[in-house]
Amino acid sequence: MGMIRLPPIKNDQLSASQIKVIKAIQNGPRGDIPMTGPFGVWLRAGNIGDAIQNLGASLRFETILDEKVKELAICIVGHHYKTKFEFAYHERLAIKSGVSAEIINDIKNDSAPSFIDKRLNLTHQIATQLLEMHSITDELYQQGFDEFGEQGMIELVSLVGYYCLVSLTLNAFKIPIDKDMKDPFPDER
Repeated sequence: MGMIRLPPIKNDQLSASQIKVIKAIQNGPRGDIPMTGPFGVWLRAGNIGDAIQNLGASLRFETILDEKVKELAICIVGHHYKTKFEFAYHERLAIKSGVSAEIINDIKNDSAPSFIDKRLNLTHQIATQLLEMHSITDELYQQGFDEFGEQGMIELVSLVGYYCLVSLTLNAFKIPIDKDMKDPFPDER
């Protein structure tokens, strides 16, 4: 990935708004996580960073969508953008939530996954179509609406959009994977 564009920031260099972002993240549902990945970027833009992390916390922890649906959608976005940090981080969470390692590996390796779970298949179709077509067909929308309801569809589309922001942030600032992560896309820069 080359040289990272934002060197680590030291605690004694943080502004009041940056400290507010760190405290909001660490006192929220994510817990005391390191300020790596997108959070290491967003904390530098205090007020915007706080708004972004609040949206992310809502989408990850306050939706009607089950964890398998959310984590599969996140992995699909990470794969689409070849975002190493995002995919490596959420691959573990997807498997822990019950998405099979085979499905995650198929996505990672550009193979069409085979789904038994109708909801996961629909999630895959919706997320993939959003990323490739920048919209979804009327037929797929109706299937999603019938399965997830109005609120669920809004949350799923919002989740995909949020993780596009995460992916673009990570890729634009060339944020590396953490030391304990395995590179999901070793052939990508």
